[in-house]
Amino acid sequence: MRGSRRRSRDRSSNGAAHEDSPAPAKPRTAGKVSAFDFSSLPEVHQFAVQRAAAEVMGIENPFFRAHDALASATTTIGGRDYDNYASYNYLGLNGHPAVNKAAKDAIERYGTSVSASRLVAGQRPFHAEVESALAAVHGVEDAIVMVSGHATNVTTIGHLMKPSDLVLTDSLVHNSIAEGCKLSGATRLNFPHNDLEALERLLEEHRHKHDRVLIIVEGLYSMDGDYPDLPALIRLKQSFDAWLLVDEAHSIGVMGNTGHGIAEHFGIDPRCVEMWMGTLSKTFSACGGYIAGSKALCDYLRLSAPGFVFSVGLSPALAAATLASCKLLNDEPERVERLHRNGRHFLEKAREAGLDTGPSAGLAIVPVMVGSSIGAVSLSNRLLERGINALPIIFPAVAERSARLRFFVTSEHSLEQIERTVEIVAEELAAVKTSASPFASISARS
Repeated sequence: MRGSRRRSRDRSSNGAAHEDSPAPAKPRTAGKVSAFDFSSLPEVHQFAVQRAAAEVMGIENPFFRAHDALASATTTIGGRDYDNYASYNYLGLNGHPAVNKAAKDAIERYGTSVSASRLVAGQRPFHAEVESALAAVHGVEDAIVMVSGHATNVTTIGHLMKPSDLVLTDSLVHNSIAEGCKLSGATRLNFPHNDLEALERLLEEHRHKHDRVLIIVEGLYSMDGDYPDLPALIRLKQSFDAWLLVDEAHSIGVMGNTGHGIAEHFGIDPRCVEMWMGTLSKTFSACGGYIAGSKALCDYLRLSAPGFVFSVGLSPALAAATLASCKLLNDEPERVERLHRNGRHFLEKAREAGLDTGPSAGLAIVPVMVGSSIGAVSLSNRLLERGINALPIIFPAVAERSARLRFFVTSEHSLEQIERTVEIVAEELAAVKTSASPFASISARS
């Protein structure tokens, strides 16, 4: 009876459905099949507007240019050679004969893929060898390797942290860290870049409200080329019973007398830090990411981190290239010495030329501040005309007034290259600022 009364209430006296009943879906027109038009999305439309505006201003898109050569101190674009400052090949190991040979030999023996996750397909000897080598570079017990640097941060942070936890991040950390925090559901609070007093205030105010607390910083910041006070961070995290994750994507191979990272730079025991994150695509001339730390941590991630458990194992060629690069890092410390010399030289010459290099420490990454996205793109294009490849960083990646060109210096650049580059940059930046361009009018109003 109750069922029949409910049905009678749902319909009018003539049996028709009430107005609040869901309308039946309209059938598709017979014979007409089409997918959603993504160009109708507001986000996609905004990109189209920006491209159209650039074309009207005569500004060429500096991104996605096809390079026909090795990513190193020089490159080839459209058959022309350029001095290249858009490569993370910090120690020149990408393309090194020993690295190439190791990759080729691995393909001959194991093929191009391990075909599935290491839990499903089993692992190859080189997987354990790579993890052992990376752990040794960092001076810790163990490491776990994954096939993407971005995914390494996302899955590790997303898996370890819970909604009841707190993550405190430097305001300039990488997108992969931000995405990992979102996935975890943990509360995330930013502290101003390298402001450890602000971090301490956040810890004092919020630590007691959460179960676990994770502090995340980078070893070397790719936007500004500076680094945090690691000893002070360790003291803070110990005082407040927090964990510390240091993203060494740009600092491993770069910082420290032998390139073993920010811990070596400061002369601290790396076992004081819970997690060291790194990527394989820069110093190690491969592709992928890893977490280095205690054996307990790495074993737990091997058995439970979704980005590892449900993802294919590192390919033979990439593992072999990483192993060979680790060996060269240890056997040829002069590469790190040359990198340090070149980074310092670039920074010194840039400052002598009156260029604004921000807070850069001269360790492989030197920004040149322009102050406008249009100006940064224009400067990049003008440099390309003069044989220099350096890419702009523009809004929204950075604040509009912080638009810049980034120069990534390697051990393979010559002092002559660096001096010529700085001279040309100074000339072209002055020309951009004084030209009758959209940038000039923007600068005049700012």
